[in-house]
Amino acid sequence: MLTIDAKVLGKKKPLFSDWSIPLPPDSGGGGDPWTLRRLITRIVREEVAAFRERQEERKVIKVLTAAQIDEGVAKGKVDMGGRDLQQKVDPEAAVAAALQAFEDGIYLVVLDGAEQRDLDKEIHVQPDSRVTLVRLALLSGG
Repeated sequence: MLTIDAKVLGKKKPLFSDWSIPLPPDSGGGGDPWTLRRLITRIVREEVAAFRERQEERKVIKVLTAAQIDEGVAKGKVDMGGRDLQQKVDPEAAVAAALQAFEDGIYLVVLDGAEQRDLDKEIHVQPDSRVTLVRLALLSGG
């Protein structure tokens, strides 16, 4: 499983909790070579699929335990579902936006401790690789 984490430059708290995505069976060789473009595309498609799954789960009303209610109160939001937000996500547009943001310097990609700068250069992705997305803070007035 490929582990994904994200940080904002200058902040200690991560942008989101680590999550993992499976690598396709051809990642060990024989298939298309891995490029940063392919890796970003894979990450975005997996997140779009996870978002859709979360949206489906929110449609169902859930009975919450006392512990779940307490946890929700501590976080500031108790959510028992039961709503359809009708949010549509186009995977192709999401991939295009992520690639454009990388090209525009909005975020950096670090694969196993090495910054990746070229979308089309071949990279080596292992099943235990770690990808860190670093969102750069924009300077105001600059």
